[in-house]
Amino acid sequence: MAFSGTSGFASYQFPGAGRYDARSRRAAIDRLEMLATLFDTAIVVPGTNLRFGVEALLRLVPGIGDVAASALSVYLLYEASRLGVPRLLFVRMVANVVLEGAVGAVPLAGDAFDVFFRANRRNVALLRRHFARTGYA
Repeated sequence: MAFSGTSGFASYQFPGAGRYDARSRRAAIDRLEMLATLFDTAIVVPGTNLRFGVEALLRLVPGIGDVAASALSVYLLYEASRLGVPRLLFVRMVANVVLEGAVGAVPLAGDAFDVFFRANRRNVALLRRHFARTGYA
């Protein structure tokens, strides 16, 4: 793949981007919603309304847990890129994941932040809002 001119990555299309029709796009977004729920809010603390997911549990493991949890979020970013989201929306989604990963690396406070910030749920909401506004979902 050659980059010509001064555009660099400006004209780069992610491999597989734009291969979704409306029906498969809806199915992909529903699948991402299910994964985001698993990652961020699947487990309820009994007797409370406090919810957390697999990522919060992974982040309790020092070092490697943060990396593994961020890798799960990166998969959602990959799928969003395959859906062909605009670059600005993609950057916003990446910022959510980076913020969650950076703050999540702080012991205890980062774990609490992860439970309440829910980057994956935010990113799926951004996807749904984008495709509802553009009429592609």
